Amino acid sequence: MTIQTRRERERAERERLIVTAARELAEAEGWDAVTTRRLADEIEYSQPVLYSHFKGKGAIMAAVAVQGCADLADELRAARTAAGSAREALAAVGGAYTDFARRRPALYDAMFTLTVDLPFATPEAPAALQDAFGELLQAVRPIAAEGEDTGLLTETYWAGLHGLVTLMRSGRLPEEAHERRLALLIGHFVPQGTN
Repeated sequence: MTIQTRRERERAERERLIVTAARELAEAEGWDAVTTRRLADEIEYSQPVLYSHFKGKGAIMAAVAVQGCADLADELRAARTAAGSAREALAAVGGAYTDFARRRPALYDAMFTLTVDLPFATPEAPAALQDAFGELLQAVRPIAAEGEDTGLLTETYWAGLHGLVTLMRSGRLPEEAHERRLALLIGHFVPQGTN
């Protein structure tokens, strides 16, 4: 192994450590607790080392968001591929999406609520973001009408899921009716009795 290869591997490991520490700290105490000083203490590196990897908290949050999208894509894919019919797949993906948001609120915030410097909905979007949206798209595509813009239909489905999550988390919608709301959303996309 060359010195250059070893340095690159060590750099990648430090970046992984920073992102993991930020994610864990945000999940435990919220994003306000995530500061470069606190992260430097958590990972036992100096702040200049942290800044040699990331420009600041926003760049760290963006890295966390990318990692979170990769995790979400995996969960959505597992739900979609385990389902039978198109309706079941859409329902499974909706359930997996909302479960992810409920289990990982700080991660979800970094991905879809807080301002991060990531290109969304463009070809320049990181692969993990495209993969997560792609899993939603794969669940929506079979139920799209001929000639319908599948991308816009997927964005609308995603917006419905995000709205349910956001309103529930803020206490504006009671948690106990979540499954019924999700079933209503699915029902408007795929009528009962549709495969």
